[in-house]
Amino acid sequence: MTLSLSNLSPLASLVFGILVLIFPKFLNYLIAAYLIIVGLIGLGILR
Repeated sequence: MTLSLSNLSPLASLVFGILVLIFPKFLNYLIAAYLIIVGLIGLGILR
């Protein structure tokens, strides 16, 4: 399986969902990190 932008978002969502179930206190940090990463990818800063 090769990682591309089309399957990175569902994979990240799955990982974050599992982490939230295990560590519910870190929900705010996980959401913030996810939004920052998706924003940087959307702006073309990260590829």
